[in-house]
Amino acid sequence: MTSRFTAILFDLDGTIVDSAPGILATLEHTYAELGKPVPERAELVHWIGPPILDSFRDRAGLDPEESQVALGIYRERYRTQGVFDATPYPGVVDLLHEIREAGIPLSLATSKPESMARLILDDLGATDAFTEITGASEDEVRSSKADVVEEALRRLAADGADLTRVVLVGDRFHDVEGAREHGIGTIFVNWGYGDPAEADGAIAVVDDIDQLRVELGL
Repeated sequence: MTSRFTAILFDLDGTIVDSAPGILATLEHTYAELGKPVPERAELVHWIGPPILDSFRDRAGLDPEESQVALGIYRERYRTQGVFDATPYPGVVDLLHEIREAGIPLSLATSKPESMARLILDDLGATDAFTEITGASEDEVRSSKADVVEEALRRLAADGADLTRVVLVGDRFHDVEGAREHGIGTIFVNWGYGDPAEADGAIAVVDDIDQLRVELGL
């Protein structure tokens, strides 16, 4: 079977891995270090997916200077303790290797900093499945999903990839909206952190890895 797509982009958190335990524990630590009341985990789960500086502003009510302090606390803790508290969803890593073996250019497209994303993929044995690993820049200047998608496309184009039919696989409305800004459709996975309403505008919604494989034409 020939894939419907000439290149594929994959989100990380909530799509490839269940990274919630490490992220939530790190957020709880960050709130405590800031001397702020720690929200319930049902609230903190909404932090997973969007750029973290946006969430420090919008959800914690921090100003830019305070957000940078919080980011430093978060990253120090996450890099040493939280980053490896992530479990791959069943069958996803095998699917990534199938995409690579099919000769389809594949890029990660995550709002997590690239250095941390690489640590996770290395731990999963999935790094070599990707043509490019694209994430947020370390300074968070590139962190929105639209900006990450733009950078992923730039890198794939530099590799000589055919970008006539590109799709993004993700689990949040940020994925759908960020891809749409570049004329790209999203296959929305229901095993991640998004509510069903967040799939609005996706070209397909899948419940398991077999459905995703069919939608990708593998």
